[in-house]
Amino acid sequence: MLTFLAGLGFGLSLIVAIGAQNAFVLRQGVRREHVGVVVAICAASDAVLIAAGVGGLGALVQRAPTVVEVARWAGAAVVLGYGFLAARRAWKGSEQLVAAPAGAMPDAGRRLRPAVLTALALTWLNPHVYLDTVVLLGSISSTYGDARWWFGAGAVLASILWFSGIGYGGRLLAPLLARPGAWRVLDAVIAVIMLAVAVSLLTAR
Repeated sequence: MLTFLAGLGFGLSLIVAIGAQNAFVLRQGVRREHVGVVVAICAASDAVLIAAGVGGLGALVQRAPTVVEVARWAGAAVVLGYGFLAARRAWKGSEQLVAAPAGAMPDAGRRLRPAVLTALALTWLNPHVYLDTVVLLGSISSTYGDARWWFGAGAVLASILWFSGIGYGGRLLAPLLARPGAWRVLDAVIAVIMLAVAVSLLTAR
């Protein structure tokens, strides 16, 4: 149980920092668009990566710097693209940015594919995700010996709790974002976050 709780705490410490993936999940939660699918993709992806790290894949990743380098540039491109779209929304504004009212059918008329592809891209093309889950978490878990899978299970639970929290809890911000002007501010913040993440990826060595 102590090992499980250690994994839970360590997993939360890695994932809570606001990044490109978290910003996207939060925005989907506030708009109530395909929240369940997006949360499931992010949490399931983390579970796969954590299992790979606990299973020892982290050591192999460290020996293949070319893979990390390609992922770094691809991830920066994806994050910059999403940041550009957020900046454009913040600049132009749109009536479509109004939060969905309670009880509405937010998924009606919305396309699922863009949300799925964005969630996948911001997860699997982000080198920080690999470094945190596969390399760092995998290395820490190895210190627990045979109990390392309990450590990994705790980290997986942390991911599920966090993404569910910001995804489904995002709707609580809807009253604050009932006006398009508020959405422009949120998108401006998201654009800045995306830019900072992209710069960190391009300058990482």
